[in-house]
Amino acid sequence: MDPRYVVHEGCDHIFFVGFLGAGKSTLARNLGGLFHRPHVDTDRLVERALGATVAQIFEDEGEDRFRRAETAELRKLSERKSLLVSCGGGIVERPENCELMHEMGVVVFLDGDLEDSLRQIRRPELRPDLGTAEHAAEVYRRRRPLYERAADLTIDIRNKTFEQVALESGQLLWEKGLL
Repeated sequence: MDPRYVVHEGCDHIFFVGFLGAGKSTLARNLGGLFHRPHVDTDRLVERALGATVAQIFEDEGEDRFRRAETAELRKLSERKSLLVSCGGGIVERPENCELMHEMGVVVFLDGDLEDSLRQIRRPELRPDLGTAEHAAEVYRRRRPLYERAADLTIDIRNKTFEQVALESGQLLWEKGLL
């Protein structure tokens, strides 16, 4: 084990939630490198488990199949320690997922505007739950209160560079003894 690694008691994951394009994956990866903690992405875990991309799973098997696999992969994280977890944008759609995240650690909501998220998405065709601009707006309106309810901590990412968000997140999580 890395001697710089901070050992916490019990399951102490940090779950990053927020809308598509909020920077959850990049933040988890970068903070993991800075604070010597492993990071995982729930979408990548589901893709490995089902042997297909998120877009293929949505198309071939439907969103419900994806959400069931997402919950199964989330449940498996209880066997691990001290992960930084980038969560798929829709993970909060299932109350069971929110309960699991709270049992295993702290939920951090990266709170931004829909326009910011849409601007950050480089390959919208890989985001099957995005759809048209109108559909994306509807999904955002539906999920935002779910993110707010799930959050233990909220970080406002509006009008900030990624570096500012990473610094603020790292500082807040460090001050709270979570990193």
